[in-house]
Amino acid sequence: MSRKISPLALGGASLGGVYHPVPQAQADAVVAAALDAGVNLIDVAPYYGLTKAETALGVALRGVPRDAYGLMTKIGRYGDKAWDFSREATLRSLDDSRARLGVEFIDVLQCHDIEHGDRRQLVDEALPTLRALKAQGAIGQVGITGYDLALLEEIAVAEQVDTVMAYCTYTLQDQRLGEVAQRLAAHGITVFNASPLGMGLLTAGGPPDWHPGHESVHAAAAEAARRCTELGADLSFVALQFALQTADEAGIASTVIGMSKPENLRQNLKALTTPIDPAVLAVVQAALAPVRDLGWDVLPGNGGKAGA
Repeated sequence: MSRKISPLALGGASLGGVYHPVPQAQADAVVAAALDAGVNLIDVAPYYGLTKAETALGVALRGVPRDAYGLMTKIGRYGDKAWDFSREATLRSLDDSRARLGVEFIDVLQCHDIEHGDRRQLVDEALPTLRALKAQGAIGQVGITGYDLALLEEIAVAEQVDTVMAYCTYTLQDQRLGEVAQRLAAHGITVFNASPLGMGLLTAGGPPDWHPGHESVHAAAAEAARRCTELGADLSFVALQFALQTADEAGIASTVIGMSKPENLRQNLKALTTPIDPAVLAVVQAALAPVRDLGWDVLPGNGGKAGA
């Protein structure tokens, strides 16, 4: 993208009612507030809310100058267990996304959760199709997303993609994306971090029942939350501060955070700008140290990888 990317990006999954119903007026309000605050990157996908997120975002963006924001969406994942990286599905998905979003140009078109799709189809059909679309000027950049860092790095370098988005791997508990991001940046690849709270892991309420992390990771996060509370702090805020404020040194261009209402945005902006209390950070890091970098690919928990 030609514009300088904002360090905080608006994640659009929640606009599709993935976590709770989001009225269109509320979606309109958070998108407008984000743009007003200087957030100039929005990420969405057909899978989020099974097209509802793209539809809601398209309505929220009506009348907004197209050069005011960068827009990222995805191809390849169309249901909880439905992947299709064929050329035909890719072209159809782009056309459908553009119609829902009300735009002609997509800044970054990403292959969604690549570890769960057919690798040969990804390499032989989806990525060549995206490169052709880029050459035609229909999209700006070619990206891939997922959780498996080794696979993301291998495909990104071999296929010379423009962007990589990884989730749950640059958090207070799991920081493995940092080294990978620096290597990818050396290849000229832009890296995005998604889910800096580890899909609810780093919150006072704890992760949802379906969270794939190991019970020892869940227990450590609960202890970190308890210690935060004792110090008058909130674990999720500290986790956001860490992910947002250390991203640049880790080689991460922007952090994608789901937001469904303006107060979410305000909290995220506060986390971006409020200096981290070193004493609180030390206490949290001590609680999480026994499970540092133990993702569910390393230490399987509740059913293994998300989406599998």
